Amino acid sequence: MTTSAESCELTVVLADDHPVVRGGLRALLGSLDGIRVVGEAAGGRDAVRETLLHRPRVLVIDLEMPDLDGVSATREVLASAPDTAVLVLTMFEDDESVFAAMRAGARGYILKGASQDEIVRAVRCVAAGEAIFGPRIARRVAEWMSHPHRTAARSPFPELTARELEVLDLIAAGMANPAIARSLRLAPKTISNHVSAIFMKLQVADRATAIVRARDAGLGRRP
Repeated sequence: MTTSAESCELTVVLADDHPVVRGGLRALLGSLDGIRVVGEAAGGRDAVRETLLHRPRVLVIDLEMPDLDGVSATREVLASAPDTAVLVLTMFEDDESVFAAMRAGARGYILKGASQDEIVRAVRCVAAGEAIFGPRIARRVAEWMSHPHRTAARSPFPELTARELEVLDLIAAGMANPAIARSLRLAPKTISNHVSAIFMKLQVADRATAIVRARDAGLGRRP
């Protein structure tokens, strides 16, 4: 039987592929009265699974993770657990990442350089049904609201995250996965995961078709 104290408790699932980040967030949130971390995930698939298992009030998630990126994970979570508020905590502040997360349904977006007080405030705000953005992100959102068409025009594939768009650009330039991994200083497996996500989102069956679509959109041009 659920007690009144438990029903008022703010439960959180943490999703980040860096154990140090998860550990710091766990220690921070766990030190506060009324907040309890009920699950953790090191990848997007685990983030979805943990969220659907525990039904937390808040999912704190990074955008770049193994097997399923944060935007796609957010979309899957909210399709099955719409009462969970998603707070993106990431290092990416480019327009494509911000607006992809917003379109997926994220209620908050803050950067990893935020102070502990800012992170706690963001968790509490999204749990209360508010939308919250870090100062630099808020400026981007305000600019987009003033010039939405201009901002949208900069992204030929709005369904892709910023990193996926970067990978697609290198694919269109003729680079193979190992070369892309070296160029972006990422693990080959991470690049393979990004490529799979790109193919799925663009609904293409192979690399050649992806290259054609990307070049038609102006990607892959090297000086």
